[in-house]
Amino acid sequence: MKRREFLNTAGLSVGAVSFAHVAFPNTPYEEFVLTDTHVGKIKGYRENGVNIFKGIPYAGKISGERRFRRPAPLEAWDGVKDTLTLGAPAIQNPRRNEPAPSEDCLFLNVWTPANDGKKRPVMFYSHGGGFVIGSGGSQGQDGANLARNFDVVVVETNHRLGLFGFLYLEELGGAEYAGSGNNGMLDIVDGLKWVNKNIANFGGDPNNVMIWGESGGGAKTSCLYAMPAAAPYFNKASIESGPGVRMTPKEVAAETTLMLLKELNIDPKDWKKILDVPAADLLAMQAKLPMVPPFVEKNKNQGFMRRNYGGFGPVVDGGALLYHPFDPGAPNISKNKPLLVGWNEDEWAFFAWERKETEFATYDFEALYKKFEPTYGENTKKIIDTYRKARPSATPAQIYIAISSITMMGLGSVDIAEKKVKQGGAPVYLYNFGYKSEVKIPGTDFPMGTPHAMDISFKFNNEAANKPSFFGGARPEKAVASHHFAELWTNFAKTGKPFAKDAPEWKAYNLQARPTMRIDTTLEVLNDRFKEELNVWREVGRL
Repeated sequence: MKRREFLNTAGLSVGAVSFAHVAFPNTPYEEFVLTDTHVGKIKGYRENGVNIFKGIPYAGKISGERRFRRPAPLEAWDGVKDTLTLGAPAIQNPRRNEPAPSEDCLFLNVWTPANDGKKRPVMFYSHGGGFVIGSGGSQGQDGANLARNFDVVVVETNHRLGLFGFLYLEELGGAEYAGSGNNGMLDIVDGLKWVNKNIANFGGDPNNVMIWGESGGGAKTSCLYAMPAAAPYFNKASIESGPGVRMTPKEVAAETTLMLLKELNIDPKDWKKILDVPAADLLAMQAKLPMVPPFVEKNKNQGFMRRNYGGFGPVVDGGALLYHPFDPGAPNISKNKPLLVGWNEDEWAFFAWERKETEFATYDFEALYKKFEPTYGENTKKIIDTYRKARPSATPAQIYIAISSITMMGLGSVDIAEKKVKQGGAPVYLYNFGYKSEVKIPGTDFPMGTPHAMDISFKFNNEAANKPSFFGGARPEKAVASHHFAELWTNFAKTGKPFAKDAPEWKAYNLQARPTMRIDTTLEVLNDRFKEELNVWREVGRL
């Protein structure tokens, strides 16, 4: 049968079954896989024991008159839609091996062992990249190995980013633009709704969904954990190297909007002119605005703050996001949903690499003090002395990385764990990822260790013993650490409790023993880890 004849026939006949396998010679695919969604039939492909569907539309148009608004309804289609290649990522600079970015970016990808009606747990991942870059098609987070090796269904979305996803227009635009400061988050909720309607056709259980994400994806997961719109569609969560304790207050978001309009020479009363500004020009303008972290720090003397206005991320707007996700406490709406939270031991090594920062590798303790004194003031000596006492063999460079890493991702993770415990609901489990890469930070002899983002390929079980990776290095034992990470996370997805064959019992975090799982080639539970270091951060008001 010719391909066109097959597709025409399939459009008429495949409705009688939920899926079908058809092999075609001379294609890059082993065989095609057909299944139903609530708006039409789609065609994916099977590869090495996994059914893969890429670029599935999960919501409608968000360009043109829909810019900064909720999507148009997703229109049904006739026949069979190809979902064989990635959909467009959100507006950003071009991404390697992905389609050109587009405003209309609401696509998702699914990896499943089979479209067979089996009720597998669903692992719904939100990509990193702060709130400004990234996609659900990044190579390191390919879901095939998780699906194949651990019998789960993996889903990843593209969603609006940057000012396209988080420009707060509610006060200028009224009800039509309600939630505009959280469009990127509400897009992810639409992805969860799609899963609820359709994932049974992909061998997944709509009533057993885990949300998870790293870096900006961790902050996104923090928000979802607190959002009423998301609450019906997931059962458990994991926040990885992205503790979103606080998000942008709407007053700050409103000022950022006015600043953007001023830079565009648009009077606030004529704000709708921004709908006609080319997307490329808005992206260029976004790059000129001050950059801010993906979550808001808290200064004990000044309350909630950012260092300056600018930057785009979720807004505590009193609607889509009623409160800061984990301040003053863990969200009641997810009280009974188990949670994983943690960070990598050497997070800052990634940022040193990214920023071509090499001087730290030559620091003595006097230079280390001078580096941190502008940030910590009169507390600098106390902090450094605490780390020197707790780690007597550590070099100044190692202490620099340790302090920078824990303040970036560790303190917020511990804060979330402690608040979840105090809530008295479902358990929370605290972890540290600690496999050490031998890859050196360029321009230094300092090894990466366990940098930010290295966990992505490990937890997706994408580190092979015989294949070097950019961050993970070339030592074959990295595959063991990768399997451990993936096994813990997939068992948590299945049961709400993380466990692995070669692991000691990982008890829920509590305020007495404070158990923390350290993930490496061996798995080890450490009680009250970083006790001295965390105590000094409490003393100086950072935790």
